Amino acid sequence: MPQADSDGVALFYEETGGGESLVLVHGSWNDHNSWTLAIEADLRASCRVITYDRRGHGRSGDAPGQGTRRQDEDDLAAVIEQVASGHAHVAGNSFGASIVLGLAARRPELFRSILVHEPPLVGIVGDDAEALAGLQQMLTATDAVLDHLRKNEDEPGARLFVEEIALGCGMWDQMPDGMRQTFVRHAQTWLDEQQDPCWAELDLGGLAARTTPLLLSSGTESPAWFRTVLDRIASAVPRAQWNVFTGAGHIPHVTHPQDYATALTRFIRDS
Repeated sequence: MPQADSDGVALFYEETGGGESLVLVHGSWNDHNSWTLAIEADLRASCRVITYDRRGHGRSGDAPGQGTRRQDEDDLAAVIEQVASGHAHVAGNSFGASIVLGLAARRPELFRSILVHEPPLVGIVGDDAEALAGLQQMLTATDAVLDHLRKNEDEPGARLFVEEIALGCGMWDQMPDGMRQTFVRHAQTWLDEQQDPCWAELDLGGLAARTTPLLLSSGTESPAWFRTVLDRIASAVPRAQWNVFTGAGHIPHVTHPQDYATALTRFIRDS
């Protein structure tokens, strides 16, 4: 089983295709398998695609005690250095996008380009009363999900997260059974993420100082609060490019894999 090592934590990874390295960082509640459809759609024909399970997810190990996003960032650095020869295009979705941006602000030399979809970095809009008002429904739902998970009510918590925060009403029942099981299996990892006091923050100044090509993306069907966060990032990094996935939501690599793969390969080609 191929593994990278990050401070004693074994990180499971897979690779396929050929050409320039593209590392994919999955979001919360999930593992590396979430990228399968996009890889099969087009990505592996254009890049050497590297996926891995973040610590505590899938077949990767974990360390005892409270985890931090900084650890996730260091894990990503280890994958880039040990598997991608120290320099790669890197794409992340949701919390995976937060990890990508956090590492890019600290260690830009690891990145050839950065591609992120809807990072939940609500901390960067904490000084904006109007933005916070728009986030209130999501913050209330987050508290309700956390309450379920603290009681080990993982399936109700996962359902509430999907329908009230990430994907929308009715989406839990539309998900394949295997995907629902994956969400439930990783529910406690999301609780751990939320207990990190710095999970929603980002060094915007550090990110803005970098010259690495950056693609921000959103879906037309996603909750509006994701766009609020992306707008703040775009205002700090005005050279960033945008892509909007029409008809898609928070996980376009799953629901619209061909559109997602096409957008990534085009941006990588032009970077």
